[in-house]
Amino acid sequence: MIVREATEADASDLAAIYRDAVLHGFGTFEEEPPTAVDMDARRRAVQDEGLPYLVAEVDGRVLGFAYAGPFRPRAAYRYTLEDSVYVSPDAKGQGVGRAVLSGVIAACEALGVRQLMAVIGDTQNAGSIGLHKALGFEQTGVGRSVGFKHGRWVDIVHMQKALNGGDTRAPDGPGVTLTGH
Repeated sequence: MIVREATEADASDLAAIYRDAVLHGFGTFEEEPPTAVDMDARRRAVQDEGLPYLVAEVDGRVLGFAYAGPFRPRAAYRYTLEDSVYVSPDAKGQGVGRAVLSGVIAACEALGVRQLMAVIGDTQNAGSIGLHKALGFEQTGVGRSVGFKHGRWVDIVHMQKALNGGDTRAPDGPGVTLTGH
Protein backbone atom coordinates (compact mmCIF):
# COMPACT_ATOMS: atom_id res chain seq x y z
CA MET A 1 0.00 0.00 0.00
CA ILE A 2 1.28 3.43 -0.94
CA VAL A 3 0.19 6.49 1.03
CA ARG A 4 0.74 9.69 -0.93
CA GLU A 5 -0.58 13.19 -1.46
CA ALA A 6 -3.82 13.24 -3.43
CA THR A 7 -3.69 14.77 -6.91
CA GLU A 8 -6.14 15.96 -9.53
CA ALA A 9 -5.92 12.52 -11.14
CA ASP A 10 -7.55 11.04 -8.01
CA ALA A 11 -10.73 13.15 -8.24
CA SER A 12 -12.95 10.39 -9.66
CA ASP A 13 -11.79 7.87 -7.05
CA LEU A 14 -12.28 10.39 -4.23
CA ALA A 15 -15.78 11.14 -5.50
CA ALA A 16 -16.68 7.44 -5.76
CA ILE A 17 -15.50 6.65 -2.23
CA TYR A 18 -17.21 9.71 -0.77
CA ARG A 19 -20.38 9.06 -2.81
CA ASP A 20 -20.82 5.75 -1.03
CA ALA A 21 -20.41 7.45 2.36
CA VAL A 22 -22.96 10.11 1.43
CA LEU A 23 -25.56 7.72 0.03
CA HIS A 24 -25.20 4.80 2.43
CA GLY A 25 -23.52 5.97 5.62
CA PHE A 26 -23.64 8.46 8.44
CA GLY A 27 -19.94 9.39 8.54
CA THR A 28 -20.82 12.55 6.65
CA PHE A 29 -24.00 14.55 6.99
CA GLU A 30 -23.97 15.53 3.33
CA GLU A 31 -26.98 14.16 1.49
CA GLU A 32 -26.07 14.88 -2.15
CA PRO A 33 -22.79 13.40 -3.42
CA PRO A 34 -20.40 15.99 -4.84
CA THR A 35 -19.00 15.52 -8.32
CA ALA A 36 -15.38 14.66 -9.10
CA VAL A 37 -14.88 18.34 -9.99
CA ASP A 38 -16.26 19.36 -6.57
CA MET A 39 -14.05 16.83 -4.79
CA ASP A 40 -10.99 18.09 -6.62
CA ALA A 41 -11.81 21.67 -5.62
CA ARG A 42 -12.10 20.54 -2.00
CA ARG A 43 -8.78 18.72 -2.25
CA ARG A 44 -7.08 21.80 -3.70
CA ALA A 45 -8.55 24.05 -1.00
CA VAL A 46 -7.04 21.85 1.72
CA GLN A 47 -3.65 21.48 0.02
CA ASP A 48 -3.50 25.19 -0.88
CA GLU A 49 -3.54 25.87 2.87
CA GLY A 50 -0.50 23.61 3.27
CA LEU A 51 -2.55 20.89 4.95
CA PRO A 52 -2.37 17.15 4.26
CA TYR A 53 -4.79 15.40 1.90
CA LEU A 54 -3.62 11.81 1.46
CA VAL A 55 -4.75 8.73 -0.44
CA ALA A 56 -3.97 5.06 0.06
CA GLU A 57 -3.30 3.27 -3.21
CA VAL A 58 -2.95 -0.44 -3.93
CA ASP A 59 -2.06 -1.65 -7.42
CA GLY A 60 -2.89 1.75 -8.87
CA ARG A 61 -6.32 1.93 -7.24
CA VAL A 62 -7.22 4.51 -4.57
CA LEU A 63 -8.89 2.68 -1.69
CA GLY A 64 -9.24 5.50 0.81
CA PHE A 65 -8.37 9.06 1.70
CA ALA A 66 -7.91 11.29 4.71
CA TYR A 67 -7.18 14.94 5.25
CA ALA A 68 -6.95 17.60 7.92
CA GLY A 69 -8.82 20.84 7.66
CA PRO A 70 -9.60 23.79 9.87
CA PHE A 71 -11.45 22.91 13.06
CA ARG A 72 -12.99 26.39 13.35
CA PRO A 73 -12.16 29.65 11.55
CA ARG A 74 -11.29 31.84 14.55
CA ALA A 75 -7.59 32.68 15.08
CA ALA A 76 -7.39 31.05 18.52
CA TYR A 77 -8.02 27.67 16.86
CA ARG A 78 -4.84 27.94 14.76
CA TYR A 79 -3.19 25.06 16.67
CA THR A 80 -6.16 22.73 16.16
CA LEU A 81 -7.22 20.85 13.02
CA GLU A 82 -10.00 18.35 12.28
CA ASP A 83 -9.43 15.10 10.42
CA SER A 84 -11.68 13.28 7.98
CA VAL A 85 -11.17 9.73 6.71
CA TYR A 86 -13.09 7.67 4.14
CA VAL A 87 -12.47 4.14 2.87
CA SER A 88 -13.90 2.32 -0.11
CA PRO A 89 -16.59 -0.13 1.04
CA ASP A 90 -14.68 -3.12 -0.36
CA ALA A 91 -11.48 -2.12 1.46
CA LYS A 92 -12.80 -1.61 4.99
CA GLY A 93 -11.02 -3.57 7.69
CA GLN A 94 -7.83 -3.89 5.62
CA GLY A 95 -5.75 -1.15 7.27
CA VAL A 96 -6.49 1.52 4.67
CA GLY A 97 -8.03 3.95 7.15
CA ARG A 98 -5.17 3.41 9.61
CA ALA A 99 -2.59 4.05 6.89
CA VAL A 100 -4.03 7.33 5.60
CA LEU A 101 -5.03 8.68 9.03
CA SER A 102 -1.58 7.83 10.44
CA GLY A 103 -0.08 9.83 7.58
CA VAL A 104 -2.35 12.78 8.33
CA ILE A 105 -1.43 12.64 12.02
CA ALA A 106 2.29 12.67 11.17
CA ALA A 107 1.81 15.61 8.79
CA CYS A 108 -0.12 17.53 11.45
CA GLU A 109 2.64 16.91 13.97
CA ALA A 110 5.18 18.24 11.47
CA LEU A 111 3.05 21.39 11.09
CA GLY A 112 3.18 22.00 14.84
CA VAL A 113 -0.50 21.26 15.40
CA ARG A 114 -1.32 20.74 19.08
CA GLN A 115 -4.81 19.18 18.92
CA LEU A 116 -6.38 17.01 16.25
CA MET A 117 -10.15 16.69 16.42
CA ALA A 118 -12.50 14.13 14.93
CA VAL A 119 -16.21 14.73 14.61
CA ILE A 120 -17.58 11.30 13.71
CA GLY A 121 -21.08 10.88 12.39
CA ASP A 122 -23.10 8.25 14.28
CA THR A 123 -22.41 6.69 17.67
CA GLN A 124 -22.86 3.34 15.87
CA ASN A 125 -19.91 4.06 13.54
CA ALA A 126 -17.73 1.45 15.23
CA GLY A 127 -15.16 1.43 12.41
CA SER A 128 -14.27 5.11 12.60
CA ILE A 129 -14.54 5.31 16.39
CA GLY A 130 -12.33 2.20 16.74
CA LEU A 131 -9.80 3.52 14.22
CA HIS A 132 -9.46 6.83 16.02
CA LYS A 133 -9.22 5.13 19.43
CA ALA A 134 -6.52 2.76 18.10
CA LEU A 135 -4.51 5.79 16.96
CA GLY A 136 -4.66 7.47 20.36
CA PHE A 137 -7.77 9.63 20.16
CA GLU A 138 -9.97 9.93 23.22
CA GLN A 139 -13.71 10.44 23.15
CA THR A 140 -14.54 13.88 24.53
CA GLY A 141 -18.29 13.99 24.02
CA VAL A 142 -21.39 13.10 22.07
CA GLY A 143 -23.82 15.48 20.39
CA ARG A 144 -27.19 13.78 20.55
CA SER A 145 -29.50 13.81 17.53
CA VAL A 146 -27.78 16.72 15.79
CA GLY A 147 -28.40 15.46 12.25
CA PHE A 148 -31.31 13.85 10.45
CA LYS A 149 -30.31 11.54 7.62
CA HIS A 150 -31.72 8.41 6.00
CA GLY A 151 -34.91 8.79 8.02
CA ARG A 152 -33.39 8.88 11.49
CA TRP A 153 -31.74 11.21 13.97
CA VAL A 154 -27.97 10.84 14.07
CA ASP A 155 -25.51 11.61 16.85
CA ILE A 156 -21.94 12.84 16.46
CA VAL A 157 -18.98 11.59 18.48
CA HIS A 158 -16.25 14.07 19.38
CA MET A 159 -12.75 12.62 19.69
CA GLN A 160 -9.44 14.37 20.26
CA LYS A 161 -5.73 13.59 20.10
CA ALA A 162 -3.04 15.82 21.58
CA LEU A 163 0.02 16.33 19.37
CA ASN A 164 3.40 17.92 20.11
CA GLY A 165 2.78 18.03 23.86
CA GLY A 166 -0.81 19.26 23.53
CA ASP A 167 -1.58 21.84 26.20
CA THR A 168 1.40 21.04 28.46
CA ARG A 169 3.23 24.17 27.32
CA ALA A 170 2.72 27.28 25.25
CA PRO A 171 2.85 26.92 21.45
CA ASP A 172 6.25 27.06 19.76
CA GLY A 173 5.29 28.85 16.57
CA PRO A 174 2.55 30.78 14.86
CA GLY A 175 0.23 27.80 14.32
CA VAL A 176 -1.55 27.04 11.09
CA THR A 177 -2.40 30.28 9.30
CA LEU A 178 -5.35 29.77 7.00
CA THR A 179 -5.66 32.15 4.08
CA GLY A 180 -9.23 31.17 3.32
CA HIS A 181 -10.51 32.29 6.74
